[in-house]
Amino acid sequence: MTRSNWPSLVDEFLGKDLLGNFFDGYTGVNMPAVNIVEGKEDFRIEVAAPGLDKKDFRIDLNNNVLTISSEKENNNEEKNERYMRREFSYTSFKRSFSLPETANLEKVVANHKDGILQISVPKKEEAKVKPPRQIAIG
Repeated sequence: MTRSNWPSLVDEFLGKDLLGNFFDGYTGVNMPAVNIVEGKEDFRIEVAAPGLDKKDFRIDLNNNVLTISSEKENNNEEKNERYMRREFSYTSFKRSFSLPETANLEKVVANHKDGILQISVPKKEEAKVKPPRQIAIG
């Protein structure tokens, strides 16, 4: 079997979230776009969520499952001499990802900047890509 036929580690554990495509086509749920990148030292999850602040997110880690969720309520009120209009909107989502055994769960970090939530999941030392070396013949 050649290397190109092996499923990538990212496809194996982060390629699909636990909710799958359950909400596809349902107009009441707006799932943010997610990029998943496997680097030499870590796995990076990027969630595109414009309009959300870092206080709107919640990130939980339980039994190798990383769950990203958000809830935000918008309350718009318009008053005029003849009428008053109130519009409420509620936005929420929840995505869960199974992390591999090679993930260092003690060192997961998250940052939020410019509408992008970035989560870095470091690899355990034994899972990191080692540089090639030459073996001496004895």
